[in-house]
Amino acid sequence: MATSDDFEQAFAESEPPRQGAGWGNGAPKGKPFVWVIIAVLLLLVMAVMGSGQGGMVEVDTEHVAVVVNYLTGESEVVTQAGYQFFLPFLQQAFLIDRSTQDFSMSGDRDRDENHVRKLTVRARDGSNFWFEEITILYQIQREHADQVLHDSGPGDAFKMNWVRAYARSILRDEFGRFSASEVADSTVYSRATNEAKDRLNAALAPHFIEIVQITTPRPKFDARYEQAIEDRKVANQEVERIKARAEQLLKERERLVAQIESEKAVEYEELIGSLERDRITAEKNRLQVERSADAYKTRLVGDGEAALASMGERARGMVEKARKEAEGLQAKTDALAQQGEILVRERLAQRLADMEFSLVPYTRDAQPSRHELEFDDVVEATGGEL
Repeated sequence: MATSDDFEQAFAESEPPRQGAGWGNGAPKGKPFVWVIIAVLLLLVMAVMGSGQGGMVEVDTEHVAVVVNYLTGESEVVTQAGYQFFLPFLQQAFLIDRSTQDFSMSGDRDRDENHVRKLTVRARDGSNFWFEEITILYQIQREHADQVLHDSGPGDAFKMNWVRAYARSILRDEFGRFSASEVADSTVYSRATNEAKDRLNAALAPHFIEIVQITTPRPKFDARYEQAIEDRKVANQEVERIKARAEQLLKERERLVAQIESEKAVEYEELIGSLERDRITAEKNRLQVERSADAYKTRLVGDGEAALASMGERARGMVEKARKEAEGLQAKTDALAQQGEILVRERLAQRLADMEFSLVPYTRDAQPSRHELEFDDVVEATGGEL
């Protein structure tokens, strides 16, 4: 389909009027009116085409076209870039911006629909903080561009109020759940940002608008609180430094422990080897001592057995001698028992033969009689030995 530029080029390249025809310079009469009519028609065509009712519309990469059929009430979404043709007056094409939009919250006043004042939040502990600039990137759901047209209206109508209506309240809710000290932590406000994004998407889903990204800087506090945060940051850095030093010392300790364990393991192995050598030497000495003890025992046992045998023989000899002596004594006893007084008298005679008697030739008895010695008197005189 030819564009307005094509018509202008065709008009510029059209055949110039011949000499002698018309007014003044020979142009035929009535020709200027024809060109004026053509120019007016071209302007009308261009105006109709620009309104989306001229049967053709150009779809670029940043827009999506919605062709509405007024007879059937149906809509067609065109996402492919290029020229789109339709029936004039029976159909109409609407271009809707499908590029990523920026909604900015910064400054002290609202400038337009997508540039509003900065976000101020009351924390859970009652303190206030704010963000210098929050940027919300959003776009329509291009496959539902027809629903966006019916819900928000043609053109940029979807940019007017939807994000603005929900963003401030939802962001305040999510960041206000935390205290000022908590929200100063990057992990906390990142979590709050993600929660706000999910809630915004849920709120904008009926309007077929989705949040692509929410960019939140670090929150700002009053000067004293900022100084406290900075002091806390320095303290946290010192804590982190101490932790790093502690981890370094732990690693150094582990290294030293490993080194000592290695050295002690070597010493232990050497000690085990030394003890094993000592054990083997002691085992050899034990065997030698046992063999010496066994030999000494054998020798002592042999000597004892020999002495036992010798003393046994001697004892038997002494027993035999004693028995014989006893038998001799028994024989004498028996003989003495048989001979009785005769043996005593013989014994007495033997003893008396060796004795010397002194006799006094006088007696006081004027008439001495015979004197007899009794056996008991003899025994007593001999001292009990016959």
